[in-house]
Amino acid sequence: MLYLRQFYQDTMLDLFQITRTQLGYLYSALGTTFLVCYLPSGWLADRLPPRWLIGFSLVGTGALGFWYSNASAPSYATLMAIFCGWGVTTGLTFWASVIKRVKTIARPSEQGRFFGFLDGGRGLIEALLATASLALFAWLVDTRGVSHGGAFRQVVTGYSTVCIALGALLLFVKDTVGAAAHDAVTAEKGHLGRDLLTLARNRRLWVFALIVFCGYHLSWATYSISPYLQQKGVGMSIVAAGFIASLKLWMRPIGGIGGGFVGDRIGTLNVLGGALFCAALAFVGLIAFPSLNQIALLVGVVIVIGLLTYAVRGLYWSVLERCDVPARITGLAIGIISLLGYSPDVFLPLLNGWLTTAYPGMRGYQLYFGYVACVSALGGGACLLLKGMLKEEHAG
Repeated sequence: MLYLRQFYQDTMLDLFQITRTQLGYLYSALGTTFLVCYLPSGWLADRLPPRWLIGFSLVGTGALGFWYSNASAPSYATLMAIFCGWGVTTGLTFWASVIKRVKTIARPSEQGRFFGFLDGGRGLIEALLATASLALFAWLVDTRGVSHGGAFRQVVTGYSTVCIALGALLLFVKDTVGAAAHDAVTAEKGHLGRDLLTLARNRRLWVFALIVFCGYHLSWATYSISPYLQQKGVGMSIVAAGFIASLKLWMRPIGGIGGGFVGDRIGTLNVLGGALFCAALAFVGLIAFPSLNQIALLVGVVIVIGLLTYAVRGLYWSVLERCDVPARITGLAIGIISLLGYSPDVFLPLLNGWLTTAYPGMRGYQLYFGYVACVSALGGGACLLLKGMLKEEHAG
C-alpha cells in the first residue's frame, strides 16, 4: 500500500494536487522515518514478542490507510503526517522482528530458502492484491464511470481492510512454546554501547550493509517502471503500464523462492553477485530498447528485472548467517544493517523527483535507471569482496 505510486503515480499527483518533487519529499520523509526507527526496531525485536510487534504494525498501517483514502482534499501537511506514521508502523515495530524470527527458525543450511520463502510469499500476496486492485480500478473507471481519483481511494480502502484483518488475526494467535522460549532467551539485558561496539568491529557486517544498500536500489527502481512506460516514447496507458508492472510482481515468488533454493545449493553470495551484475545489464537494456520500438522485448526486460530484483531481495538477508553475530544481539544487528542498507529510502525519491522534473519525459527516467545500473554492479563487486574475506578468514 505504501508503494502504490508504482502503478498510480500520475493519479496520485492529480488527486492530491502535488508535483513529482513533492511526492518525492513524501517518500523521502517516509524513508527518513524508517532510518530513525530501524535501530530502536532492532532493540525492540530483542525484547518483545514478534507477534505483538507485527500485529500492531498491520493494524496501525491499515488505520492510516483509511485516513489516507477518506481524507477529503488533504493538505500536504496531512499527507506528510500519514507517510511519517507509516514509517513508524512499518519501520519501528515490523521489520526487524520479522527478519529475526525467520533467521532463528531456519538452520544455517536453510537460510536462503527460508528468506526466499519470506520474500516470495510476500510477493505472491502483493501480486494477487496488485492484480485485483488494477482490475477493480479499471472496472470502476471504464464501467462505472468513476474518476481515477475515486477509484484510487477505493483501492487504498481495500488494502487497508486487508491489513487490519490480518493484524487483528495475528494478535489473537498464541505463540508456540518453542517460540516463546526463544524470545525469553534472547531478551537478555545487555550493555547497548558495548553491543554496538561489538557490531562495529565486525568487518563482514560493513560489506553486508553495502550489499543490502546496492540491492535495495533495484527495488526502488522497479517502482518507476510503470510511469516510465507511460512516457511519450512508449506511450502506454495507465492500465497497460500497470498491467506490465504487475507481471513484474509475479516474478517475486519465482525469484525469491527459486533464488533461495539455488543459493542454498551453490552459495548465496554466488547467486547474489550474479543477479546484481545481470540486473545492471537489464537496466541498460531498459534504457536502450524503447528506441527499437519493440514492445515485446521491453516487456521481457521488465520481467527479467523483476526476477533478478526479487532474487536479490529474497537472498541478501540470508548473508547475515555468515557474519558471525551473537544471537543475543541479532535484532540490533538487523537494525544497524537496515539503517545503512535502506538509506536509499531517503535520497532516491528526491533523486527520482529531481531527475524527472529537470529532464522531463523519458530522459529523466533513463538517467535514473543508468545510476541504478552502476550501483547494482557495485553490489556485485561487494559480493565478491565478502566472499574473498570469508575465504581468507577460513584459511587463516
